[in-house]
Amino acid sequence: MKDPLKTGYADRLAAAAEAKKALVAKLKPKPMVAAPVFESREAIRERELAAVREARAEAKEIARQAALAAEEAALEAKRGDRKERKALTKAEQKAKRDAKYAARKAGRK
Repeated sequence: MKDPLKTGYADRLAAAAEAKKALVAKLKPKPMVAAPVFESREAIRERELAAVREARAEAKEIARQAALAAEEAALEAKRGDRKERKALTKAEQKAKRDAKYAARKAGRK
């Protein structure tokens, strides 16, 4: 009977080759099952940040438009007041002139 501890050179070479194959097989990359709609956290975060930025920009633009509209309305109100004052002033001046004219006419009679 053969002693299992005393192996020949060829047996040792075959065992070493098998061990090497096993190590190489262990190190080989295994086929990965990728998720069909895999999106990295970074991409999700970037998309969310872009949405937040866009919402902030829209809110800022709306506020700016509202401020411009309020400023324009105030300016228009000022213009209207000024025109009204001028019209009153002209009416008052005309009334004074008419009064002077009427007084002159009354003084001649």
